[in-house]
Amino acid sequence: MGAIIDKAQVAIDKVDQLGDLAGKIFTEFDRDRILRDAHVAEERVAQSATPLPLAGMLVSIKDLYDEAGVTTTAASKLLQGRPAAPRDCDIVARIKAAGAVPFGRTALSEFAYSGVGLNPHYGTPGNVFDTEGIPGGSTSGGGLTVALGLADIALGTDTGGSVRIPSAINGLYGYKPSRLWMSGEGIHPLAKSFDTAGPLAGDLQTAITAFEVMSGKTVPAQDGKTVSLKIGVPVHAFTNDLDDRVRADFDAVCKKLRAAGHELIEIDLGFLAENAVINKILVAAEAHKIYSKDFKALETCGDPRVLNRMRFADTLSASDLIDAYAKRADVISMFSSAMAEVDVMISPTLPMMAPKIAEVEADFDRLNATMLRNTSYLNLSDACAISIPVPVGVDVAPGALMIAAPHGHDFAVLDAAQRIDPILRG
Repeated sequence: MGAIIDKAQVAIDKVDQLGDLAGKIFTEFDRDRILRDAHVAEERVAQSATPLPLAGMLVSIKDLYDEAGVTTTAASKLLQGRPAAPRDCDIVARIKAAGAVPFGRTALSEFAYSGVGLNPHYGTPGNVFDTEGIPGGSTSGGGLTVALGLADIALGTDTGGSVRIPSAINGLYGYKPSRLWMSGEGIHPLAKSFDTAGPLAGDLQTAITAFEVMSGKTVPAQDGKTVSLKIGVPVHAFTNDLDDRVRADFDAVCKKLRAAGHELIEIDLGFLAENAVINKILVAAEAHKIYSKDFKALETCGDPRVLNRMRFADTLSASDLIDAYAKRADVISMFSSAMAEVDVMISPTLPMMAPKIAEVEADFDRLNATMLRNTSYLNLSDACAISIPVPVGVDVAPGALMIAAPHGHDFAVLDAAQRIDPILRG
């Protein structure tokens, strides 16, 4: 066997050793299919005249992405009887062409509609630092495949933070690109005005390479010059009501960045907090449009927490939706204006460290909203953003820093991440 096939087999063996946990991470794990794909990747890499960017990498697939011959279920019993997808979606086709091996279909919050990762159908796994703590959602299984060393990359989606939250909790790098930079073809939607495909990875360069393959874009190489960034630090949003640990981590990050010669500038983003309800309105309305015909069935086979969130749209009028779309357009413009004098902004990815699964089950609405708060501000403003880990010591769960900029400024975000990450790790 070749090196890629051997690597896939070793990872399969690791999954087999997980026992019941594997069923909480994967909705489907077809060992034979993985090995067949590994054989194809082995041949593709060997025959390529140039090095392939994802050669031999194992990539877990969130169960929203179509793969040829496989049913896309969105981790819901409702969709388990759907016909199998006739072909790979654009992004899966791209990662295969780049030499990667699809490695299982990962569990998520049903329909990708929560930031905490609960799923009553498959069970909720813990996170890599705390078996009783939430994994983060909605890309819960994907985050764990990378954090546990099963896969090199996880394909996720981010509607309100679903790439960045599990990345933050599990010490990973999670990138939400500009929405219109990523193909949504063949990806099961929740709210198309917000949904964004994005990668999770264990290191920054792998995350960037995955983004390049997924988007078809090339991130400009850094020239090695020292650059002093102008970094926006939000007030009246993102940095308020932080728990003590998150506050201490963020203060330490700001101190390190100043010491490294970067300029930190306060920017007032209070308008994001004031308009946060727009996310709730529009995501519920767009999800309602997809699933309302199935509400009766979901009363018996669905997650009641998810169904309740979609039914919020029943309280909205047509004028409510018109107003919300108009206000969101204003917010997007206001965010671009607020960011005009800085290169990027930073904030804690999450306002609190990961709560326990039992705590979230007992107080879902409040804790789900809290975990989504900072990340969803940036979905509201249609921004691009990356979450990177903030190491704080041995055997201590890292913190997480979010770096963001307006839609279309992906290269600025990734350049800043490449400059900031070594400072934090150093």
